[in-house]
Amino acid sequence: MRESAALLPGATFQTERLLAPEQALVAYLSRLEFERPKIETVTIDGAFGRVLARDAVADDAYPSHPRSTMDGFAVVSASGAMQRIVGEIRMGHAPPRAIVPGEALRIPTGGALPDGADAVVPIEDVKVDGDAMEIVEAVEAGDNVTPRGADMQPGERALRAGRRLGGPELAVLATIGVVDVPVYSRPVVAIASTGDELIDPSGKPGIGQVRDSNRYAIAGALTALGCAPLQLPRAHDTRESLEATLREGLARADAVILTGGSSVGERDLTPDAIDALGKPGVIVHGLRVKPGKPTVLAAIGAKPVIGLPGNPASSLMILEAIVAPVFVALTGATPHIPLSYAATAAVDFKAREGWTWYVPAALERDPARGLLATPLPLRSSHTSLLARAHGYVVLGEMNSRIAAGDRVVVHPFSSGGR
Repeated sequence: MRESAALLPGATFQTERLLAPEQALVAYLSRLEFERPKIETVTIDGAFGRVLARDAVADDAYPSHPRSTMDGFAVVSASGAMQRIVGEIRMGHAPPRAIVPGEALRIPTGGALPDGADAVVPIEDVKVDGDAMEIVEAVEAGDNVTPRGADMQPGERALRAGRRLGGPELAVLATIGVVDVPVYSRPVVAIASTGDELIDPSGKPGIGQVRDSNRYAIAGALTALGCAPLQLPRAHDTRESLEATLREGLARADAVILTGGSSVGERDLTPDAIDALGKPGVIVHGLRVKPGKPTVLAAIGAKPVIGLPGNPASSLMILEAIVAPVFVALTGATPHIPLSYAATAAVDFKAREGWTWYVPAALERDPARGLLATPLPLRSSHTSLLARAHGYVVLGEMNSRIAAGDRVVVHPFSSGGR
C-alpha cells in the first residue's frame, strides 16, 4: 500500500497525508532491497572516484624502519654532548653501519635510523668542527624519529570496503602495493524526460515548448554520486509511451529516473504507469516539501524508480537533497557525512511552517562579518536558479525562519556549483 494518499486523475494532494522528506525516505528504504553491486578490478590509475569493494590490508609495517623527521644527526640520546661523526646515511639506502654511544651519523629527513640510534639531533642544534660535533640542545630517546609501524601495522585494515577512493586513499593503496584495485561496478541509472513540450537543446522552442535541460542536470548529479547515467529517448504524455520507456530503462539499467509527469493533472500518468509494471510499485507519492511536492519514490523488484518533478530547480533539488542516498547505496559506498558551510544569514530565511523547504542560497565573504548567505527567490521553473546558488539551506517543519545575523548551514551541490 502507498504511504501517501492514492490520487485519482484531477485530484489534489491531501496535505495532511503527505510525508516529510525524512519519513518518506525511511518508508521507501524499508521496502527496498538493494542488489549487491558486482565487483570488478581496475588499475590504480583508473581507481579515482570508484568505491573499494574489499578491505585494503597493510602487508608490512609502515614505515618499515625507524625514520628521521629532520635533517640532522642520528645519535644515542644518553651519550653526552660531544659526539664523533662516523659517516653519512644516504636517502634511499640502508645506514652504512650501526653506532654506539659517542658516535653520530649524518641523516636526511626520511632517512632510515641506524641500529643503536634512538634519536635525531636537528642540524641547527649542533656545532660541527671537522668530524667532531657538540650537541647544543639535548635530545631524548624518540625525539625527531618516526618509529617502525607508526603509520600502519602488518595486517591492519588500512581502508574499509565501501570507501570512495580519492587522492588520500590512492596514496594508501600505492604505499601498501595494491595496484590492481577491487571496486564495485558503477550502477547504471537510466534517465528519461517526459512531456510533449520538450525539444532537443539544439532546437528552437516554439510557443509552449522548452529545451530539455533536466536530463543533463540529473546526469551530472548522478555522475558525481558515482553512478553511470544512461540517457533514454523522451517519453510522450501517453500511458503507452511511459510504460515503454520504463520497460526499456528497467531492462538496461539498475535504476530509472523520470522527470515530469508526477503531479496530479489528468495527463500526469507516471504513478499508474509504474504500478502497471510490477511490485512494489509506487511506495511514496507526494512529499511535504518545497520545491518538489509531486515526487514519486517507487521500485520494480529491487530496482529503484524515481519520479522527479518536471520543473528544473525542483528536479535537481529533490535528487540532491532527498534521494541521493538511494543512489549512493547502489554504488556500494558507505553513507558519508555531507559537506556543509557555516555562514551568517545576511537577511531572513523564511518558509511555510509545518513544511520542509530547500532554499537556494548564494554566499559572499564580508571582511567584517565573514561568510554571508543570502536566499535566492525560489522559482521552481527557473533553470538558472541553482546555477546561481552555492548550495541550499534546509528550513525544517519546526524552524520555518532563520533571522538575519543567525548562523545558517549551507549544503553544496554534489555535482559542483559556483
